[in-house]
Parts: sequence; C-alpha cells; structure tokens
Amino acid sequence: MIRTRPRSSISVLVAAAVFLTAVTLRAQNSPSAPAQSSPAATAHRATLDKYCIGCHRGATAFAGLHLDTLDTANFETNGATWEKLARKLRNREMPPAGMPRPEEGTYDALVRYIETGRDRLAEAKPNPGRRTLHRLNRTEYGNAVRDLLALEIDVAELLPADDIGYGFDNIADVLQVSPVLMERYLSAARKISRTAVGDTTITVGYQTYNVHHGLIQTDRLEEAAPVGSRGGTIVRHVFPVDGEYEISVTLQRNVDDEYLGLERERKLDLRLDDRRLQLFTIAASPKKIVLGGGTPPDAHLKIRVPVKAGARELAATFLKDTLIKEGIIERVRDDVVQTYFEGVATITVAGPFNVQGPGETVNRERIFICRPSRAADEQACATKILSNLAHRAYRRPVGADDMTQLLALYKTGAQNGGFESGVRLALQKILVSPAFLFRAEVDPPGAAPGAIYTVNDVELASRLSFFLWSSIPDDQLLAVAESGRLSDPSVLQAQVRRMMADPRSGALVKNFAGQWLFLPNIARISTDTTTFPYFDENLRHA
Repeated sequence: MIRTRPRSSISVLVAAAVFLTAVTLRAQNSPSAPAQSSPAATAHRATLDKYCIGCHRGATAFAGLHLDTLDTANFETNGATWEKLARKLRNREMPPAGMPRPEEGTYDALVRYIETGRDRLAEAKPNPGRRTLHRLNRTEYGNAVRDLLALEIDVAELLPADDIGYGFDNIADVLQVSPVLMERYLSAARKISRTAVGDTTITVGYQTYNVHHGLIQTDRLEEAAPVGSRGGTIVRHVFPVDGEYEISVTLQRNVDDEYLGLERERKLDLRLDDRRLQLFTIAASPKKIVLGGGTPPDAHLKIRVPVKAGARELAATFLKDTLIKEGIIERVRDDVVQTYFEGVATITVAGPFNVQGPGETVNRERIFICRPSRAADEQACATKILSNLAHRAYRRPVGADDMTQLLALYKTGAQNGGFESGVRLALQKILVSPAFLFRAEVDPPGAAPGAIYTVNDVELASRLSFFLWSSIPDDQLLAVAESGRLSDPSVLQAQVRRMMADPRSGALVKNFAGQWLFLPNIARISTDTTTFPYFDENLRHA
C-alpha cells in the first residue's frame, strides 16, 4: 500500500500499529473479476504504450517487467508490478536517461493514479497476511520473563541464538523448534524458576564478566561510574539468595600473558550498589610479570561479603589520581593486529556461601501476591498465585484445564519441599508451556476458509505489545482487551500512545530498526586496522 500524504512520526507509528494488529487473513487464490476500463485507464495505457512498451514487452522484456499485458484498469492483479512501476516513475528512473520522457504533469498524473488505485484496493480488500502459531524469539523470551517476574536474565547464556531470515530474527519461517531447543527451554525454566522463587538449596556457582582487551580504560567509561574514576566496568548481577559471595577482579594481560599497567601504583575501587566494599592497592613492579610466574599481581583483588538477594550493580574502577598515557601493546596473530590496553579484565562472582534465606526481592513480591498463614490456606493461596502468573504469561484468561495441570504440579512440589517449592515447580511448567512460548491465533467458530476477519481483542493485545515492546501485554492492556474495548479505534489509539511513551517502546527501535540496519553485526565486525586505524572497542560500544 502506497502512501503519499506526510504524517507526524507518532501518527505513522499509531497507523502502523493499528494496521499490523487489526485484521488477519487466509491466503486467497480466487481470481479477481476484470475491471471495466475508464477514460483515465485508457489515457494512462496510452502513456505506457508511448514511452515504455518498447523495452517492456514480449520474451525480451527488460528486467522481466511486462507492461504490454498490464491491465491499467485492474489494480488487484500484478500487485508487485504496480508497486515497482510506481517507485520507478516517482523517482523518474523510467524511461532511462537519453530516451524520450513524458512531461512532469504526465508523470505526476500517472503516479497519482497508481497510488490512489492501490490505496483504494488496500482499504476495500485488506491483505495483512496470516499467523497461526509464532514462537517467541530469544529477545522476546527474555523481555517476557522480565515483565512477568521482574527478573533480569542473561538470555544469551540460557538459549541459543535464533536463525535470521531477511535480516530479522522474528520471522515465523526461521523460528523453528528443535529437540535441542526444547531441552534448553526446560533448563532455562528450571534456572529461572529457582532464581525467581529463591532456592535455598542452590549450590555454589561462578559467573564471570569479561572486558574486551581492546577497550581503552584511561578515562571514566560510563555515566554510572563513580565521579573521579577511570576505566573498569560496571555489571548487573542477580544474587539468587541471601548469603555470602566472593567477588574477585583480574587485570588485563597482553597476548604473551604479561600483566599491563604495573609501571606505577594504582588503586582499584570495588563497589556494590555504589557502596564501597574495598579499596585495593596494586603495587608497582619494576619488571614484567607473566601469568604463572609466581604470585599474580591481582591475586589479592578479592573479597567475601554478605549480600542480600536481588539484581545489584557491581563496579570495579580505578581512582583517577594521575594522568596516564594509553598503554598500547600490539601483537600480530594470524595476520591480524591485536591491540591491548591496561585495565580491568574480569569480574567474577562466586557463591552463595552460608545461605541465610531466599531474601525479599522484587521478583518474590511479584510472585507471592498472598502468603498463607496456616497449612489449610496454602491451596487457596497457591491457586491465586498460579492463576495470576498463568494469566499474564499466557496473555489470555486462564481456563479450568490450565489450573488443573498447574495445581497438580504444585501439590507434587509441596509434598516434597513445602509451599514455595510447589509454587516453583508450577512456575517452571508455566515457563515451558506452549501458551507462553508461542503466540497462537485461532480462527473464530464458523469462519469460512479464506475469510477475512478481525482478530479478537485478546489476540490484538498480544500483537500490539510484541510489536511495540517485544514483550507481553501489561495488566492495563490485558484488562482493556478482555473487556472487549481494545478494538474501538479511539481506545486502540490511546493504548498505542501510552505504550509508545513507556520506556519499553525502545525495543521497537532496537529490535526492528536495529536489525533492519544490521546494527547487531557491529559487535562481530573485524575491521581493517590499516584502513580504519582509529576504530577501537570504545567506538564499537558507542
């Protein structure tokens, strides 16, 4: 569908959201009835015959574009030809330079005729395509877990990358399901449910966050870094339970495993949620120190501290006490120049040790909307908790069959480990349910094959939220949908504007526009350092 009228950016987004979410269609193969020719169609047919037919007819038609058989009174057939013709004429690419061309008025009249005809056809016979079952991609899965449980997860660690088609990873044709992927979903559900509920039987684990060796750490790198700091890194780590954790930092080394930046004494500031845990002194060394050649200069950069459960910010930075030059060391390996800079190399979190309890976290508050005061109240409270979680995860009203399955699992878990263990096992089931992992749209009862129909409001809510937020509908959108008011144009537009004002709408830019422009590829690009000598990791991050 071609549009020629200028619109504001928000109006374009509202119109796009409404168009992409309003209707669904089954493929139609019935031929269209021939349209009756009009004076305008006859006139424009004459224009094409005069200026275009010489190159676009018969078996040798240029670029495979056949205009000799094009019915200028029928915009329904040969849609791709009409769209291509409109683009070429609008940009004055046809006829080619040096060939006779029509006057500007004739150009404009023909383009306007095509655009108006195609727009009217789109309004009379909308063709938005059809979706019946669509798996959440990895980004949507992570966002859905975040909005369902208020839990930040490293989805790249839990699930494999999705295949890409036409530059995008959210196209149904590439979102296949394999046995390996299902195993990863099961594993992810176990880990997420244990972290969200707070599993006090969790074993000691290790999580390492790496800083690229090519990152220049001579100045303050992030806005959230302490004022007066230099280099280092800031990470968000989810501490699963209340307990003790060991936090350690290592320093950058070059390709020969020589520690960098030991020409002078430095101070490393280790912080948790902007509270200083320790200020370490890294002694200067008159000689080079290589890994494995005695006690490493960063062996003492570790501390064990009690930490409350939840997502917290860890920062390891240097005090900016002196001006330093960029400590560049270059090595050639496999004909590639590798650049190394001094600074922080890794932060590792180990634990928990001496577990104190599950803690009171945002995600536990999101899950446990009630607390049983006695054993007799546990079943009713579990029903309330699980129906709330399933309602939001499945993005639709929860039926009796849904609750029967979840409560059976709850009882199994509660018998073995108590009330919270039962809730955790049922939550694990929710996270691997097809109703959570897939977006399904079911034909309304009695719909004829090939019929065009309006999707119901609940399905519309999911289309809208995954389009704008790459995530599940929030409570307000779901409530409006279930009341049957979302399909009202004024209500739909109000919801689109509200959702666009939400920070989650940044996903529309990052996931759609970012993939459209291939921006995720920047992380994997290896640049030619001779042609681009100033391209570094700092620029890559920017």
